[in-house]
Amino acid sequence: MNRQTDAFMTHSAGDTEPVAVPPAVGAALPHESAALHVSGEATYTDDIVELHGTLHAALGLSRHAHARIVSMDLDAVRTAPGVVAVLTAADIPGENNCGPVLHDDPILADGEVLYLGQPVFAVIAESHELARRAASLARSDDVVRYEPLEAVLTPAEAKAAKQFVLPPLHLKRGSPEAKIAAAPHRISGTFEVGGQEQFYLEGQVAYALPKEMDGMLVYSSTQHPSEMQHVVAHMLGWPTHSVMCECRRMGGGFGGKESQSALFACVAALAAHKLQRAVKLRADRDDDFMITGKRHDAVYEYEAGFDDSGRILGARVEIALRAGYSADLSGAVATRAVCHFDNAYYLSDVEILALCCRTNTQSNTAFRGFGGPQGALVMEVMLDSIARQLKCDPVDVRTANYYGIGERDVTPYGQRVEDNVIAPLTEELLATSDYRTRRDALAAFNATSPVLKRGIAMTPLKFGISFNVPFLNQAGALVHVYKDGSILVNHGGTEMGQGLNTKVAQVVASELGVALSRVRATATDTSKVANTSATAASTGSDLNGKAAEAAARTIRNRLAALAAQQLNGAAEDVTFADGMVSVNGASIPFAQLVNAAYLARIQLWSDGFYTTPKVHWDAKTLTGHPFYYFAYGAAVSEVVVDTLTGEWKLVRADVLHDVGQSINPAIDIGQVEGGFIQGMGWLTTEELWWNRDGRLMTHAPSTYKIPAVNDTPAAFNVKLYRNENAEPTVFRSKAVGEPPLLLPFSVLLALRDAIAAVAPDADTAPPLRAPATPEAILDAVDAMHLYLQTRSQPAATPATADSTA
Repeated sequence: MNRQTDAFMTHSAGDTEPVAVPPAVGAALPHESAALHVSGEATYTDDIVELHGTLHAALGLSRHAHARIVSMDLDAVRTAPGVVAVLTAADIPGENNCGPVLHDDPILADGEVLYLGQPVFAVIAESHELARRAASLARSDDVVRYEPLEAVLTPAEAKAAKQFVLPPLHLKRGSPEAKIAAAPHRISGTFEVGGQEQFYLEGQVAYALPKEMDGMLVYSSTQHPSEMQHVVAHMLGWPTHSVMCECRRMGGGFGGKESQSALFACVAALAAHKLQRAVKLRADRDDDFMITGKRHDAVYEYEAGFDDSGRILGARVEIALRAGYSADLSGAVATRAVCHFDNAYYLSDVEILALCCRTNTQSNTAFRGFGGPQGALVMEVMLDSIARQLKCDPVDVRTANYYGIGERDVTPYGQRVEDNVIAPLTEELLATSDYRTRRDALAAFNATSPVLKRGIAMTPLKFGISFNVPFLNQAGALVHVYKDGSILVNHGGTEMGQGLNTKVAQVVASELGVALSRVRATATDTSKVANTSATAASTGSDLNGKAAEAAARTIRNRLAALAAQQLNGAAEDVTFADGMVSVNGASIPFAQLVNAAYLARIQLWSDGFYTTPKVHWDAKTLTGHPFYYFAYGAAVSEVVVDTLTGEWKLVRADVLHDVGQSINPAIDIGQVEGGFIQGMGWLTTEELWWNRDGRLMTHAPSTYKIPAVNDTPAAFNVKLYRNENAEPTVFRSKAVGEPPLLLPFSVLLALRDAIAAVAPDADTAPPLRAPATPEAILDAVDAMHLYLQTRSQPAATPATADSTA
């Protein structure tokens, strides 16, 4: 028997049965780095062993929100202890720009500063501490002299001055003005929601290593390695192939490392090139807060007309977003806000205007949800106000407005809602959460409790999945099968704790019928898969999973052909399962088949590529099919509020969320839980505020309150809705990263419900802003007390009224 034949010995029926391998897809398996996370062994960018002679960079920041740079005398910085070099915009050999869309975002300020905290120069020193000490000299007037200019600090000021980073977006369907005017009931008002700091546990960090022949390796904590490669190359004036970017994992991203990791990668690479030494730039948390953009805060003006059931007949809204000093990703954020104003509701006649207001503050950027939460939130606030005006249960108003079938299934931007499960999903949640009974019990409690008030609310969500820029919906992957049957997969997505590598590995393991332990995912690397899109828009598993599946399937088909040849079967009948390859009752271990394929000179690696079908978009008319499918969900939240102090507690949350057919239920539930708590933080505790000079005062954990374990409700019931994606995604799954962040709308509106109990007969909603901090809650409580006082006063006679006037 020759070597090749020996390598292909089979297991026939009746031989030892193969050991069963747990299913790779659909199983609640641990995160591939879970043990490394909890043991502290996981390697992040700052953990990479530094080369001998590594230098450290720090940034000198502007002290004005808007000013002309009169002069810079950096001698004191250059002569500070440990300083090796000081770099300014003049040292950049290529383009001084790191803007992802427009060229309006300088790496280092040149002649003018546009927000307080903008990097003006970079210090390169022997240690991180010495670099920071030298950079802090930027606070001295002797180092940088400015001529202050007028600064615009709020979206309202920018709107009044017609100061925008991009032209307004305007979408109109039907005749909303006429429908509102003719409606039996009308409502109008304003609302505002604050921004949100991403607060990734691992801050912005880049480590650049110069290579031979004008090459550069950049380790970057980024959601978009290809963009980092691109901007570094442009900054140095090099072709793209001279720069390689790698990211093994991030300690969180949430959108804040999509475009805004570029500045840090560029400065590190610039210094490494100039000095021909490895350079690391790790931003201190305070500097990170001051430099980087946040979730866009928004100011709304709205009006709607509705019938006796609360069904909206016509609606108009203006969404004024704080873009900051440059465009960054604000255009796409505003577009998604426009496309999510409808949330789960059909709007026959609607007008939506979105403004990207230019302010002299940090350039706001991507954040989990990417404008979708800002668009949908005001709709939920409107529906809650409609219900209070009609004095009916807000749930009934919501269900009356749900998307339906036929004429009521087309969105304002023209896409049909073909996979709608919001009605049965909501019905299931209302039943399992016992909403109706609990609502009656809360009313009874509030009637006898003068200080503590309880509130409850249910809110649904419909969230579109895909990049709303169509060309970004593409991905590539590489799969290598080694002679021993072990498998390596590389793809263009980045791992930021969300479990993407785990899911992609599960897909490959399932396709080849092996245990998950036989598959290893490697660091995202621009030299492996080129021209990748950011890991964003909740598309990571959809895009990279399908690309990896395609690569694995190509290898599987090659192996199936060999197995069929050797085992006298048909290739289409060959199965891969439990680590075995079988056909016609005979089987062979996967590793044995792979070795035989190698000996037969069969290619054991393959690339895979995937593009999302159906997606198209007309940016001029704001119409098209921007989303491949929709994800749905709903939450019921119950709170208790102390009306004397404004303190509150989330008592219970019930969540039912649609992830299609889950690839990994454990990871998906974790994403739903995390998204819920993060969204609750945005709407209740996380308050960003700038002083009159434009300085961000909430710039550290001491002044910025993110939710903690203690803020999680004791009763937190999270379930996945039994569903299957109507579209042929991986395992018929649905994206889960961003949609759950909209679920805690129910927390904000439960707080509103509790405050409304102060004046239970009122036909108006409490004026509660977001974030609903204790101060905001007390303001709303005071407004309801004032309402009661006004209602209890006797009506004035005409003479008295004239006298008062």
